[in-house]
Amino acid sequence: MDSINQNQTEQNHQNLDSTSAIEKIKELTGIAKTCFLCTQPSAGESNGTRPMSVQEVDEQGTIWFLVANDSHTYQDISANSKVKLYFQGSAHSDFLFLEGAAILSADKNRIKELWDPIMKTWFTEGEDDPRIAIIKVAPDTGYYWDNKHGNVIAGIKMVIGAAVGKTMDDSIEGDLKV
Repeated sequence: MDSINQNQTEQNHQNLDSTSAIEKIKELTGIAKTCFLCTQPSAGESNGTRPMSVQEVDEQGTIWFLVANDSHTYQDISANSKVKLYFQGSAHSDFLFLEGAAILSADKNRIKELWDPIMKTWFTEGEDDPRIAIIKVAPDTGYYWDNKHGNVIAGIKMVIGAAVGKTMDDSIEGDLKV
């Protein structure tokens, strides 16, 4: 029985690096679109976790956000650039955790490229609001948990497995190294 469990574990584990890691990052961030950005909280702040909307993931796997330069998030990153990102897509797959360094910028041209009109909710003066800043996160490492054949097949396997009382695991997980 142990060899069966070992074989199942090996089939469900795949570490990814370089190009394949970046492809997985782009895939899973495209599904989730938002994440929890975790920083080391500033003095007096009890929690350094907040939801953020991803503006873009580029070809190097770098994740881009817009943020207010008078926010706790901006202050936290100014003091310590190490961040963690947690993404969750669907209820049964599409999980991504990343660690990396965040860089703050006020590049107006890049802000215009990343701008989305819905951002006016937070930046009332539009894309020229003087409070807008950029967070650029370059992930180093991470972890993903997904399914092998897409959500439809995974869902069918779950229903059949529940009906027949047998695990039909379609998950795959692994470490990421960018």
